[in-house]
Amino acid sequence: MTRNVLFIMCDQLRVDYLSCYGHPTLHTPNIDALAKRGVRFTRAFVQSTICGPSRMCTYTGRYMRSHGSTQNGVPLKVGELTLGDHLGELGVRNVLVGKTHMAADTEGMERLGIDPSSVIGVHVSQCGFEPYERDDGLHPDGRYDPDPVYDSYLRSQGLDATNPWEHWANSAEGPTGEILNGWLYSHADKPARVPDEHSETPYMTRRAMQFMREAKTDGRPWCLHLSYIKPHWPYIVPAPYHDMYSPQDVIPARRREAERINAHPLLAAFQEERYSTVFTDEERRRHVIPAYMGLIKQIDDQLGVLVAFMEEEGLSDDTMIVFTSDHGDYLGDHWLGEKYLFHDMSVRVPLIIADPSPSADATRGTTCDALVEMIDLAPTFVEWFGGKPKPHWLEGRSLVPWLHGRKTPWRKVAISEYDYAFDLARVKLKVPVPEARMYMVTDGRWKYIHADGFPPMLYDLAEDPDEYVDLGQSPPHAHERARLYE
Repeated sequence: MTRNVLFIMCDQLRVDYLSCYGHPTLHTPNIDALAKRGVRFTRAFVQSTICGPSRMCTYTGRYMRSHGSTQNGVPLKVGELTLGDHLGELGVRNVLVGKTHMAADTEGMERLGIDPSSVIGVHVSQCGFEPYERDDGLHPDGRYDPDPVYDSYLRSQGLDATNPWEHWANSAEGPTGEILNGWLYSHADKPARVPDEHSETPYMTRRAMQFMREAKTDGRPWCLHLSYIKPHWPYIVPAPYHDMYSPQDVIPARRREAERINAHPLLAAFQEERYSTVFTDEERRRHVIPAYMGLIKQIDDQLGVLVAFMEEEGLSDDTMIVFTSDHGDYLGDHWLGEKYLFHDMSVRVPLIIADPSPSADATRGTTCDALVEMIDLAPTFVEWFGGKPKPHWLEGRSLVPWLHGRKTPWRKVAISEYDYAFDLARVKLKVPVPEARMYMVTDGRWKYIHADGFPPMLYDLAEDPDEYVDLGQSPPHAHERARLYE
């Protein structure tokens, strides 16, 4: 039988907002069941804490400093090899349903005379994916697609508007029929206007199943990247998910007043951003986060639909399923919103891999505490499809040994980077654009953060797992800082 990979990525899903990772009130039975079928990695880190660069690291198997796509909208260089190149050599289709946040290197393509509409042009401009349906969830500005298929789908269901994505999928309705903007946190407790079955997550699930049906007649192996747009904001979800969770179900914010009073300059600058200050009020947090939880519950339900479909279609025994996220979400922890910085709720992500092969039987339902990076997925897929990862190009390491219970030499630290040149924080701090980089190194016990021109940050994850106390200028910890800096 032909081997396949279903590679599921959520957008902005926190590692601790799944029941198999410890959430006390948000139960995700289908994701939990997947973990029981495979290996749940407890220390998986993204290589950049923002959508585009994080995904480019995953798709290339390379660190941000290597591939050069340092921020959303910064193109991936035309010469970068991606999953599509590595898997294409093995005869594997690399197919996309959903989001990549890829910005094409149009200048590079023009310089090389590559027609964007040609086979090569599509491959390069779509990050090596065969775009069955790309949707980056950025419909208001049409930056990536001026005429998304999903908008046409909504219109075909009678949900018409100038911008159906915004007016139906991401807006609520007031008592007199007025449209309430879903981008405003005040409306997070209201249901989106779109019926559940026509909302983004179920729609993308059906598109993935449609591809799998069609691929059965093709005969070639495939890696299908089902890249959900949610639970990334807008924090609004259709009924019945909008009121499944109450303010009492929300985990209290992990923060201390001292983190604001004596904040590191970088931390303080990001705490002052609007996306952070909206979460300083605990009542507002408890108003918004139930919608975030509802979006995750919807994803869990759709995973159940997918798994049942694959069993009915005879795909379960030959398809590896990977479930992860591109980064997390602060949700008010440490007085922060969004992502960007390097506390665990931002930089650490869920990673579950269910390998159906008999070689993985011994590890089913287990956890792995190895320091894993998202750049490890590309070489994992290459090896699983029978190829040999190219270490001179792929900077990650195959996870197949961990899946099959084999001991293997492994890294001692995990790394992440963030380029804040585009952030208002850089302007406030008067940092030159070339110097606006932050770097994180963790060995599992200690987490060290370096930013040019500022004192370092250091956290003792054993004594301070919630990362409240910055030891970056503590004299007794100078040795640890020096060790991790090297």
